[in-house]
Amino acid sequence: MKRSTLVALGALVMLPGCGAAGNWGWYVIDPTTPNGWSNITFLLDGFGATILLSVIAAVLSMVIGLLVALPGMSSNRWLRLPSRVYIEFIRAIPLLPMLFWVFYGLPVVLKSIGISVSIDAFWGAIITLAISDSAFTAEIYRSGIQSIAKGQTEAAKTIGLTYTQTMRYVILPQAIRRILPPLANQFIYIVKMSAFASVIGMQELTRRANELVVTEYRPLEIYTLLILEYLVLVLIISFCVRWLERRMDADESR
Repeated sequence: MKRSTLVALGALVMLPGCGAAGNWGWYVIDPTTPNGWSNITFLLDGFGATILLSVIAAVLSMVIGLLVALPGMSSNRWLRLPSRVYIEFIRAIPLLPMLFWVFYGLPVVLKSIGISVSIDAFWGAIITLAISDSAFTAEIYRSGIQSIAKGQTEAAKTIGLTYTQTMRYVILPQAIRRILPPLANQFIYIVKMSAFASVIGMQELTRRANELVVTEYRPLEIYTLLILEYLVLVLIISFCVRWLERRMDADESR
């Protein structure tokens, strides 16, 4: 069993005992009391929003990242330049200022060009996370594709495959197997960074914890549970990724 799992289990075992000292108020998340159970369910209800937000942002990030990465590997300088500018520019912007700009500033910019649109907290967070992560995803794609031997591309050309067909049937299937671990790390990054959505009112895990702290005045206990929630979520994602890696390795060995 992983050390992080043992730490989490140990914390869960120790929490009731800590409350006996009278200095800490673990009763606010005690599942045996009506108030404690109500607080726990209130926090857990944020799981759905966090997962949905992270999945949509991750999918968009992978699509945008691929569209940015492919021109960046072109032999044409004028195709490579926009890709490099995009990657360097996006990677230089901290996530929180970008989130504020998308949520508060983007509607103003669109309205100035005749497009009236309202961006709510959910889609504001998705757009921000997808754009911010796409620059890193593009670099992952680039390194994975360039790791495939050039002979694969040359062989595909000799049998008459176009560039699109070569990427679809030859290069990308092999590259995906190699970049799956770093892509999984980026998804975990998105899950953790989704906590920033709380500052614009998104009702995800962190926002619900903040609201509960305001009403219960027990930040230590509530934020401890919040950390454990993220830990469990990340461990589940890691387990699923390892399972997928084993399946892909098994399919490749057949």
